[in-house]
Amino acid sequence: MGFTFFTPGPAALYPTFEQHLKTFVENQLGSISHRSQQYRDLHKFTVDQLRTLLNVPDTHAILFLGSASEAWERILFSTVELESFHLINGSFSKKFYDYSNALNKYAHKFEKPMGEGFLAVDVEVPEYAELIATTHNETSSGVQMPVAEIHKLKQKNPSKFIAVDMVSSAPYPELDYSIIDTAFFSVQKAFGLPAGLGVWIVSERCLEKAKSIRNTYSIGAHNDLLTLWKNAQNNETPATPNVMGIYLLGKIAEDFNRIGVQNIRKETEHKANLLYKFIEKTPGFSPFVKEKAFRSQTVIVVDSEIPSADIIKTIKEKGMAIGSGYGAGKATQLRIANFPATSVEETEKLIHELGKL
Repeated sequence: MGFTFFTPGPAALYPTFEQHLKTFVENQLGSISHRSQQYRDLHKFTVDQLRTLLNVPDTHAILFLGSASEAWERILFSTVELESFHLINGSFSKKFYDYSNALNKYAHKFEKPMGEGFLAVDVEVPEYAELIATTHNETSSGVQMPVAEIHKLKQKNPSKFIAVDMVSSAPYPELDYSIIDTAFFSVQKAFGLPAGLGVWIVSERCLEKAKSIRNTYSIGAHNDLLTLWKNAQNNETPATPNVMGIYLLGKIAEDFNRIGVQNIRKETEHKANLLYKFIEKTPGFSPFVKEKAFRSQTVIVVDSEIPSADIIKTIKEKGMAIGSGYGAGKATQLRIANFPATSVEETEKLIHELGKL
């Protein structure tokens, strides 16, 4: 009997992962030089598949980092001389803000309680803030900022950079990169891969800013944007990369492209709908995010009257893993990941077992 992970990351491995890993091993790709044509072809393949999947134009580079958290530092180093501005409504959006303070930037914030979302109309960006840090999907609280609101926020503040954390939602959000300056994600959530690789999508405009500030302020030494960008032009990375992670990501992105990103988005919404409907009608459960427009389609957070540890234990006996709440919600909330790796049938099975409680 297979075991199904509905945990929010590391999450379920995508069904084709094992076959792709086998191919990687059989072709001895773990031993190739990262300065070889063979590596450059592999790198280019992954970048091309991601460009297609996420509709990323040539004005933006697709770069590889150790994790999505690293992107916070890269973005701050590259786009902020003095001041950043952060929309905070959970633990991960707060960490981006914390990184800014740690880099001795002046970090402004607009904070809302966990479970609440943002509309562009309510956001006043401080005059001197150079960067607006947004979170499309707050993994800790299951709040999604509608893509239209992120676009509106940038359109209201065209001179400022806008960054989108889509760690636990990519490839679901359909971002318009003619508006979005930079976005980032990691592979251990919706891409159904083991952890250890971050992907940073970044515009030429960010590159120009990094060039202009590097003589006065540090833009970092390891994986600084200028070096990453220069290497990317040649389908390479500055240091020896996670070749296995990059190869597997390319193969999974190719699988996603075969299915079609619109089909993946539709299925994501269908499964989320099944989960939210069940949570709303079942006594003892309720959606943590009250406003439907802000409910995450990829990380569903549930308030539970039964202690979450008991539910997690019972569900585990049925061959499934679900996540506990984050931080203060650990004992009273569940987090159910809704990523492409879990099918409609598996989601229905989870709902069936939760219904028996």
